[in-house]
Amino acid sequence: MSLVDYFNKGGSMMWLLALVALWALEIIVERIITLWIVHRKNPLTVFEEFRNIFESDGMEAAREYLAKDKSPMAKILLVGLEKIDRGRTVVEESMTMKASNVLAFLDRGMIYLNASATLAPILGFLGTVTGMIKAFNAIALAGEVEPTLVAAGISEALITTATGLLIAAPVAIFYAAFASTINGYARKAEEASNAFIEYLLEKGLLKAE
Repeated sequence: MSLVDYFNKGGSMMWLLALVALWALEIIVERIITLWIVHRKNPLTVFEEFRNIFESDGMEAAREYLAKDKSPMAKILLVGLEKIDRGRTVVEESMTMKASNVLAFLDRGMIYLNASATLAPILGFLGTVTGMIKAFNAIALAGEVEPTLVAAGISEALITTATGLLIAAPVAIFYAAFASTINGYARKAEEASNAFIEYLLEKGLLKAE
């Protein structure tokens, strides 16, 4: 049986399942590209480069490096650097607020990806119900139980259920992988921010309140 035959035998619910699959695929592709771009530069690497430039060329060169670097971590550190004369509390609060803004895109689409993983099997089970209804209607119209009459409805029921689960399984795996990657990046960003604060304190550039 070809994919077209498989699709047609699944009934009208297969169209909704196809839309869910395409929706999830679009999000997955976007997440892969976005997270790959972000992870090309480790947050801790940004801090280390800032520190090395500061040690060799001074504060202004280090500030220019952060201003030119387009990574989220560089934007976070730059905000903190611009407020070092206002004390540790202000620096930490400013960096936290900036992190909330610049890292928000990491979670973009994740809620919808999770929703599609949940929705696909629900639609599959709904297809099961409609398939069984068709089977029993066929029996009622025929007035007797004929295997050929029941088979079409049961086939539709099994096909939609299987399709919903086949969509949900890989989507759930991608969701878990993306969530792990996002959490890992957030932890590294926090480590880099803490290292940045400690470095400024060590150099006497920041007041310990």
